[in-house]
Amino acid sequence: MNGLMVVNSSLRHWLALWHTPGIGAKRFFQLQQVFPQLEELFTLPATALSKLDLPAQSVAAIRTPAWHAVDRHIEWAELPGHSIITSAYPLLLKQTVGPPALLFVQGDPLYINLPQLAIVGSRNPSPRGIETAYHFAQQLAQSGLVITSGLALGIDAVSYQAALSVKRPTVAVLGCGLDRIYPRSHRKMAEQIIAQGALVSEHALGTPPLAQNFPQRNRIVSGLSLGVLVVEATVRSGSLITARLAAEQNREVFAIPGSDSYSVLLLKRHYLLTSWLNALAYPLPLLLRIYVY
Repeated sequence: MNGLMVVNSSLRHWLALWHTPGIGAKRFFQLQQVFPQLEELFTLPATALSKLDLPAQSVAAIRTPAWHAVDRHIEWAELPGHSIITSAYPLLLKQTVGPPALLFVQGDPLYINLPQLAIVGSRNPSPRGIETAYHFAQQLAQSGLVITSGLALGIDAVSYQAALSVKRPTVAVLGCGLDRIYPRSHRKMAEQIIAQGALVSEHALGTPPLAQNFPQRNRIVSGLSLGVLVVEATVRSGSLITARLAAEQNREVFAIPGSDSYSVLLLKRHYLLTSWLNALAYPLPLLLRIYVY
């Protein structure tokens, strides 16, 4: 097991509470503060549990934990290159509103603690957008930033390819379990990222790539990062959700304009932006914002 992971019975009880229905991340951390040793929570009688203002289904689940599900995840974590990160995950992410109770990591978990820049954008970028994203990702990766994104088609994939091409680490945050790579066409890329960086998810093994998972994934993408660079996002894209979340998390938000409609959109939402980069401009202004401010 990885050194960043709570081990033995502590991990089992951490996972047992995480699997408990009706226990979201906020309530999880509240209970964890009351019971630093979570084993104590699982020894309480029903009368004591009822005084904790928990839903009835949560009380029942704590009384009879889903140990089979817990042990399945522990067995996964014991495989080479697999980790479950609990309280030791990155401070930037931990300081956000609604941080995940834990993270599953495949690859080297140390990379998620390094300075990161998220690059997101269109799933159907123009040739100019592809060239721009590749140029920025490659240069920024060589400057020492870990390139982070959501393993999506388009700009995400281009950014990973650029970082991987110069043998620099990169991090991919998934909206599904780490045993279900999505999209499937990115399985080979996922293997390359594992070898040179890390895959990250807050979702249990077997979780499918449901639509509601992706905004939650985006908050982790921005939460891990010092800033977000948006390349050719469309009006209703997840990229603009990531940009909004980044702004709410007090991260730097940068944009490279694409089509005229996108430029207008960004102008309408200029309150999101702390910097504006021209297409194919050298990334130095971004680096100065990230490292100086």
